[in-house]
Amino acid sequence: MKRVLIVGAGKGGSALLYLLLETERMEIAAVIDIDENAKGLKLASLSGIPVGSDWKAWLKMDIDIVIEATGNEHVLKDIVSERPSKTVVIPGSVAYIISELLYEKESLLNELKHQANRQELLLNHIHDGMIVIDERERIQFINKSAEKILHKTRKQFQGRNITELVETSRLPHVLQTQRKEVNQKLVLENRKKVVSTRIPIINEIGELVGAFAVFKDITEVMKLAEENTDLNEIKTMLEAIIRSSDEAISVVDENGNGLMINPAYTRITGLNEKDVIGFPATVDISEGESMHMKVLQTRRAVRGVRMKVGPGEKEVIVNVAPVIVHGVIKGSVGVLHDVTEIQSLTKELKRARQIIRNLEARYTFDDIIGSSSEMKLALEQARVGAKTPATVLLRGESGTGKELFAHAIHNESNRKHNKFIRVNCAAIVESLLESELFGYEDGAFTGAKRGGKKGLFEEANHGSIFLDEVGELSLNMQAKLLRVLQEHEIVRVGASKPISIDVRIITATNVNLEKAIMNHTFREDLYYRLNKLPIFIPSVKERRSDLPELIQHIIQKINMDYGRSVRSISNEALDNLMNYDWPGNVRELENVISRAMIFMGINEEVITKEYIPGLRSHAIGTSHSFSKRKEENSLQHAMEEFERDYIYNIYKQNNFNKTKTAKTLNISIRNLYYKMEKYHID
Repeated sequence: MKRVLIVGAGKGGSALLYLLLETERMEIAAVIDIDENAKGLKLASLSGIPVGSDWKAWLKMDIDIVIEATGNEHVLKDIVSERPSKTVVIPGSVAYIISELLYEKESLLNELKHQANRQELLLNHIHDGMIVIDERERIQFINKSAEKILHKTRKQFQGRNITELVETSRLPHVLQTQRKEVNQKLVLENRKKVVSTRIPIINEIGELVGAFAVFKDITEVMKLAEENTDLNEIKTMLEAIIRSSDEAISVVDENGNGLMINPAYTRITGLNEKDVIGFPATVDISEGESMHMKVLQTRRAVRGVRMKVGPGEKEVIVNVAPVIVHGVIKGSVGVLHDVTEIQSLTKELKRARQIIRNLEARYTFDDIIGSSSEMKLALEQARVGAKTPATVLLRGESGTGKELFAHAIHNESNRKHNKFIRVNCAAIVESLLESELFGYEDGAFTGAKRGGKKGLFEEANHGSIFLDEVGELSLNMQAKLLRVLQEHEIVRVGASKPISIDVRIITATNVNLEKAIMNHTFREDLYYRLNKLPIFIPSVKERRSDLPELIQHIIQKINMDYGRSVRSISNEALDNLMNYDWPGNVRELENVISRAMIFMGINEEVITKEYIPGLRSHAIGTSHSFSKRKEENSLQHAMEEFERDYIYNIYKQNNFNKTKTAKTLNISIRNLYYKMEKYHID
């Protein structure tokens, strides 16, 4: 190995240093330069090569070659005169030529590398697969499309024989014959079908240096060809489906011009194909913005947009969705719904639901929860009453379950296969109540239905009618109800001829009827007619022992409604509920349990105390309420406590009637609902 001393660390010296670092036959002894910041000195130091500023000291250290790279003739003469006889000196001019050649070589290599990368990038982005082999059948290149088609990678097969990659490859045959093969079909091992062209590679002096194959996957093309065979049939079927649809449909192209409409569209808008096909999507709009154009611009579907269409300005609701194929928008499809038809159907649906709710009794005695002595007495009386035709009067506080008893009495009676009509006497306006209960004749009043209408008593004939909130009836309506009870007949509004009826009457009230008689707001004779079989339904406060059973029943009911899996309530939470008066009765209890289950974690199975709101007695002036106030000393809290207790007392004085309570408090019913929600008054 030759030891080399480089004198001069400028451009030439640095280039020579780069060159010698890559050779194994040369050892660089040192790099010398009088400029401490010379580029070559820094490079030498990084490579672990000694550096210095005095070349004379290094000539004595067994140097075989001195390269003078300073370009200074005096330095060259001094080195030649001082060198040992066996040391060879290469002058700076030669070093400069070598450095230029090195730079040129590096530049050419970089250009060659850039072209190779560009060529590989290009070949990797063509859709066709490509494989290149050398003259010895070894794989030199595989592009990404070939990897995808063959389901194999370049790393696995680079440098290996082509038959290891494609067993049936004809590239070896092309090398032997030096003839190209064009558009030859081949089935690969993965069952893909390809069309391949194979060409030998011959250099400029006629030498065979390899071969390459370019091939296209035609599996997909053949599949598309098979699908296209049925394209016309599919198009015909699609058009038939659209035309037979009862929904009004319009289709536009990517430019918003009409392509297709169906007869339902013509029926709603009044526009024919000649008015729409080929015209802009705005042609059918009489009021509003074209949703087709909006969808084509935004590429997003729109739903439930109201507008008016056609010369008749028909009001419709429009849904429009884009048609996107391989990321390119091809048009949009719109569906129009006639608003008047929707409103008519909605009205009919509501009426049907109301009829169903009014004509069926959903509950039996098995649905009434309670084993306390008070509840057992009420149930026993109700079962006895169910077997008789006597009028039943259900009495109890709001939320105790009077309607459940009414359902159960009907279902236990011999009328259970006939209608069960429910009427909330307080919910129907006085002016309409008579015609609702007794019906009316044709032309009885302005707006009366042609041909007249049956009343609810007639609808309930041979069945049962449940008159809830009977204590809210006016004296005039009380007199008419008394006639029904005495004569078993009704007279329609606007008629003079009575109609006989056979109806079981069940009534309910939370009003103190005896007090109402004294105040002359309830007829005494009607009271005696209704009070033949009074059943007092106990409040929750009067049957606290039923609370665990009631709570468990409510949990199971809410589990089904909300899709939860709550199993029970903790003893601590139950004690909290047992110590509360429950002024809202079962309705309030269900509200509290429901709210607790809503806020519980999805996987929690036991209702704990933290989910139960702070329940406290509603009575003003109790020691509990007083002590609570002492704990909270802020003026705001004291005012809220007073407001809550005051609202509850007025609510109780009005027999838990919200309308009357709002009127007494001189606030709106909406404001009352807000405050009751705020203070958890139910």
